[in-house]
Amino acid sequence: MPDLSLLLPMVALLAVIGGIAGVIAGLLGVGGGIVLVPAFFYAFSHLGYGGPQLMQVCLATSLATIIVTSVRSVMAHHRKGAVEWAVLKAWAPFIATGSVIGVLTASSLKSATLQAIFGILGICVGLYMAFGRSEWRLGSEMPKGATRTATGTAVGFLSVLMGIGGGSFGVPLMSLYNIPIHRAVATAAGFGVVIALPSVLGFLLLDVASPPPYTLGAVNLPAFLLVIAMTLITTPLGVKLAHAMDPKPLKRVFAIFITLVALNMLRKVLGW
Repeated sequence: MPDLSLLLPMVALLAVIGGIAGVIAGLLGVGGGIVLVPAFFYAFSHLGYGGPQLMQVCLATSLATIIVTSVRSVMAHHRKGAVEWAVLKAWAPFIATGSVIGVLTASSLKSATLQAIFGILGICVGLYMAFGRSEWRLGSEMPKGATRTATGTAVGFLSVLMGIGGGSFGVPLMSLYNIPIHRAVATAAGFGVVIALPSVLGFLLLDVASPPPYTLGAVNLPAFLLVIAMTLITTPLGVKLAHAMDPKPLKRVFAIFITLVALNMLRKVLGW
């Protein structure tokens, strides 16, 4: 059993991380994964659990929390009639396929390589959040045929390599193809379920070297449970704050924050 002097700080840090992720999710409508993965990485590293597969643990644990949060979200949106079920059903097989490929790829990569991938993709997400425009369009309806197959597979694949749900890639994708933003957010929650379920099942079978305490496969159970518990408490607070203030400037600040976090990931990989 791990020393309590190490376990208690881990629990405290994870509780804080979960609370902050819940507020940000409620306030800005972004998925928690893009916050959780770097937060898990820095927390576990700071506590001395910097194993060679630490990024796999961070990705898997983030995706495990996304199963719960995305199911809750898609059910809430469904009650409001906002989910584009036809889009979700048509895209789910390709997103799930990409997710499985993502798990197989992530399992074989070094932690530093996954850090670099997160850093590069995180910069892309941050730049889109900062400079993307709601009026941008690539087409009047969602792609079909080979384009849907390739795009859906890419969404699942890249999401797993970042440990995130459907929001960061799914919402911009659907917005670019003329789906109203509130329906895109609702449907992207369904993308999150399709991404997280198969990927977590795969990560549970992974044999991780030197993981943090109480890690099953690549999923850290204390982090999973604490984050879920804290987000249940703090997400409604974030929603209330969103209704009390203009979230647009905050979203730009968050975009800068994500970009800086991603750049710091790349800095560590390069040894600067």
